Amino acid sequence: MGIFNKKNKVSAVDKPMAVPAEIKAAVKKAPAPKKLASWAQDQQKVSLGQNILSHKVLLRPLISEKSTIGASLNKYVFEVSRGSNKVEIKKAIADIYGVKPLSVNIINEDSHQARFGRHMGKTKKIKKAIVTLKKGQTIKLYEGI
Repeated sequence: MGIFNKKNKVSAVDKPMAVPAEIKAAVKKAPAPKKLASWAQDQQKVSLGQNILSHKVLLRPLISEKSTIGASLNKYVFEVSRGSNKVEIKKAIADIYGVKPLSVNIINEDSHQARFGRHMGKTKKIKKAIVTLKKGQTIKLYEGI
């Protein structure tokens, strides 16, 4: 019965290898690397001084005929992430553009039915933020439009 004999024998692979004392001492002296939680990694600053989280909140500016008219009234429109709130959007605008908004209004836009040839589909849901700035403050992105 060869099966039962295999359990009793100790192979060379199973034997522990002797570790030199120098390596053991080096391992004990080396500090363990600090691991940050995923939320802490998001909070770390980028070399430009901008918060990584800010770029996850503000997705893109929405440039349309209506938003360019609003830009003359110091109101700028952005598409923001679906989970963000007014406070996060205000901080993101301050981090990225260096201006402090007076107010932030949010619009949740539902999806619309769209037709692609003979197939029906839906557009994606988006969340818009209308950011109002003080008189005299501008966002460089909208200049010249």
